[in-house]
Amino acid sequence: MSKKNNAKRVAYQKKQEQKGKNVVNWIFGLLIAAAVVFIISIYYMMN
Repeated sequence: MSKKNNAKRVAYQKKQEQKGKNVVNWIFGLLIAAAVVFIISIYYMMN
């Protein structure tokens, strides 16, 4: 592979890795938010 293609590939991999981490962070954030809403709803149902 030429150096130019290799540099583009490495840059693309880094970009994809960052996007993947961003998606994972959003998923965990949404799961935590859903858990908080669930706990609050259960708390109000019990009272």
